[in-house]
Amino acid sequence: MSSKDADRITAAQQTLDTLFDISQLLNTQLDKETLATCVGMIESGVNPEALAAVIQELRRESAGLSATDTRRDVAP
Repeated sequence: MSSKDADRITAAQQTLDTLFDISQLLNTQLDKETLATCVGMIESGVNPEALAAVIQELRRESAGLSATDTRRDVAP
């Protein structure tokens, strides 16, 4: 690996670290891997607002399923 490639990788990692710090301050509840996936999708042309809407919908669905499972566990 050349010095230029190593510098590029280091810069990308620092950028992701900074984005993760901002993400934490904004309480997005995204882990670093998910954030990196989202950044990659946006860099590939995915609409950021549409991606945010999908993430919110997935969270709502997940919460609904969790609530359903909890009610089943408590039901007599």
